[in-house]
Amino acid sequence: MKEYLSSAADVISAQKTDAEIGLSDAEAVSRLEAHGLNKLKEAPKESIIKRFFAQMADPMVIMLLVAAAISAAEGIYTGEGGVADVVIILFVVVVNSVLGVVQEGKAEEALAALQEMSAAQSKVIRDGRLKTVVSTELVVGDIILLEAGDSVPADCRILESASMKVEESALTGESVPVEKHAEILSLAEDTDDIPLGDRKNMCYSGSIVVYGRGRAVVVATGMDTEMGKIADAIAQAEDGQTPLQIALDKLSHTLTILVVVISLLVFATGFIKHGAEMLGNFDLVLSTFMVAVSLAVAAIPEGLVAVVTIVLSMGVTRMSERHAIVRRLTAVETLGCTQVICSDKTGTLTQNKMTVVRHETENLDAHVRTMALCSDATWDDIEQVAKGEPTEAALVADAAKLGYTTSDLASSRPRIGEAPFDSSRKMMSVVVRTRSGKVVQHTKGAPDEVLARCTKIMTSDGIVDLTDEARSEILAQNKSMADQALRVMASARRDWGTEAPQSYDPATLEHDMVFVGLSGMIDPVRPEVKSAVAEAHEAGMRTVMITGDHIDTAVAIAIELGIIADRSQAITGAQLDKISDEEFEQRIETIGVYARVQPEHKVRIVDTWRKKGMVTAMTGDGVNDAPSIKRADIGIGMGITGTDVTKGVADMVLADDNFATIISACEEGRRIYDNIRKCIQFLLSSNLAEVISVFIASLVGFTILQPTHLLWINLITDSLPALAMATEKAEPGIMKRKPRNPKDGIFAGGVGFDCLVQGSIIALLTLASYFIGHYFEYGTFDISQVIINPEAGVEGMTMAFLTLSMVEMFHSFNMRSLRGSIFKLTSHNIWLWGSFVMSLILTFVVIETPLSQAFGFAEIGFKEYAMAMLLAASIIPLMELYKAVMRSVQKNKA
Repeated sequence: MKEYLSSAADVISAQKTDAEIGLSDAEAVSRLEAHGLNKLKEAPKESIIKRFFAQMADPMVIMLLVAAAISAAEGIYTGEGGVADVVIILFVVVVNSVLGVVQEGKAEEALAALQEMSAAQSKVIRDGRLKTVVSTELVVGDIILLEAGDSVPADCRILESASMKVEESALTGESVPVEKHAEILSLAEDTDDIPLGDRKNMCYSGSIVVYGRGRAVVVATGMDTEMGKIADAIAQAEDGQTPLQIALDKLSHTLTILVVVISLLVFATGFIKHGAEMLGNFDLVLSTFMVAVSLAVAAIPEGLVAVVTIVLSMGVTRMSERHAIVRRLTAVETLGCTQVICSDKTGTLTQNKMTVVRHETENLDAHVRTMALCSDATWDDIEQVAKGEPTEAALVADAAKLGYTTSDLASSRPRIGEAPFDSSRKMMSVVVRTRSGKVVQHTKGAPDEVLARCTKIMTSDGIVDLTDEARSEILAQNKSMADQALRVMASARRDWGTEAPQSYDPATLEHDMVFVGLSGMIDPVRPEVKSAVAEAHEAGMRTVMITGDHIDTAVAIAIELGIIADRSQAITGAQLDKISDEEFEQRIETIGVYARVQPEHKVRIVDTWRKKGMVTAMTGDGVNDAPSIKRADIGIGMGITGTDVTKGVADMVLADDNFATIISACEEGRRIYDNIRKCIQFLLSSNLAEVISVFIASLVGFTILQPTHLLWINLITDSLPALAMATEKAEPGIMKRKPRNPKDGIFAGGVGFDCLVQGSIIALLTLASYFIGHYFEYGTFDISQVIINPEAGVEGMTMAFLTLSMVEMFHSFNMRSLRGSIFKLTSHNIWLWGSFVMSLILTFVVIETPLSQAFGFAEIGFKEYAMAMLLAASIIPLMELYKAVMRSVQKNKA
């Protein structure tokens, strides 16, 4: 049953209750037992342990655990430890999982926040008596009383309304309180339902009564309410993978395949070289297996997961300094590829505060005084803000700007009578007595209604007769403001001399009045938003407004902000309902504004953009935004005006509610992703160099590096510069390029080819260092004796380790810019220099202290150190040459 399309009597009958007596206590208890408490269901909570191990389901983490197992197996086989390697890897895994558990929010927090929004107690009529009951014990059929300041505890059909206005912005997104009544609503032509924001004979759980009073019958409780449907949508919404997670998953699969292929290739090579000898020689099979282990360790970038997690964590810290609080680590980089920002209007693009922005009057002082006197809102002299119903608060604040505060007006012109606002008259009148003893009536209301009761007009020359020409001019001014989506109020006065009117009823007061002026008000845009929208557009990001407000208001705001060019790019929720999914998918790129929408519309819009392959962000502050915020690739909540529900499901919360902060966060996201990409390219090229070096050595028949050496380089030497790269500043023009394609993998844009070239160069330098070390040790480049005796060639192995460690450090400076020359960079990265020094020290410690015995290194002299460092440093000029060639190729393609 759609209660808003039925009469109050029919609803009462359907709910089997009585409008005056209400339910009996016994019936209320029976219904409570049958349908449950009036509260939202809690989502099942996962234990911290389960959440912790869920973090380990990541493919990269699984690969690390496999690496730990391989390292342990190698240690058991050789009897030379391997425990340290396992401990290091497990430490990385544990830290990564702990960070993930700490950073990521859970849906039950949002549901708990929803429950807290319910009113604690409600006034209800049972057995003909007024009672106060706990709101969770309300049942369908209860008759409740509502008055200003009350939170609506359940979904209700209004039976009586005495100028009752309800604030529903948390559910509908509409900034202006809705005036409620008890009459039946009728459907407009070509519609089969009425949007939630237009159901003026209903009030919903989660909204607040801001004016007047009323009586209503409960028609839905708990999860059956509109808020309950939102809570259910939040619980059912699935969290999708971010582009970075998808890219890293693909990388993990690629590396897994690479490890398997390399291992099979090693075994195949062994069979080719040794033939049937391997079948009966377990030691030879095991030796071949250990070569495969070395290659597997070399292929897996053990430090990658830790580096990515820490880089994202550092990004979270930087964003918090820019008023963007990130709740999910992976959301950081998602911002960098955001293509569509679906933004709520009220409180996000606008200030969520009605403000007078235009006057049409020839006596401004008299006009604003009348508006302030004819209002129940008050001016707080201490906090310097107006408090009360938003429209009246806007008028009072407007008067205060000219020095007319309500406290001063009340003392100089005390109210002696009034005709309260009534929806049929659409106006309100108050009668005051001035200090001189004169009685003056002040009236405000809808311009058409007020003007119809005026016979004179206040001008700069005094009060004169209201001519037809003047009426036409006033109506034209009213239309002009209405066309700009302003809410227009008119003021009028009537002087009663020194005697008060005999009656304060409207019929006595509201005629033969003097028209004073018009005030136009609107929820104004945030001053910084227009430039932020323009910057987003320049960065290839589209802003879409989604609001529960009227389409006229939404269009005016959107045009002012540059979101759309004209009204043809805006539709309502009712119009959206008539569009099929297929048609909507085709038309969605032509629509920039959605007005009078409901929560399910927002989810549909976000889903359709995502279906088109667009990375979508959704911003908002109300409960009605929560499902779509959770469904979007990046959900953004407002920290100041936002509800706890919105903050609970959001990936990022704006501490300053500033739309411009979103754009700053997107810029930071792009910088972070660029740096992550540099880190990944650096680590993969380094690991590829290790694979090539070990593979060539195994083909020739000598050992260039042990698995322990590779683990040390991957987890210690590589990770320090990779972390330092995270602090690299954004490259020039980062916000003038289009968002990256979320379908692009890690190797897109030539990264795969770069890794292959860089890895090959580093491998050649490492092999060269080994042979030079062998020459220094034996005076010849002939390594046949090393092939016969694997324990020989220790000096060559030591030099190869030193060169590989340091060439990667020098190479980290190349990675500051993937294509630009490092000698043209104007910024400096002191952290990278620090990591260079630290890695140099650690490498020296491993080679020159007793630790060298555990690693199997030989003592080397100055000339070995000098040659190894010279080979390592040569990576810089070699990469400068490579970058110059690639820049030339790109220029020719362009």
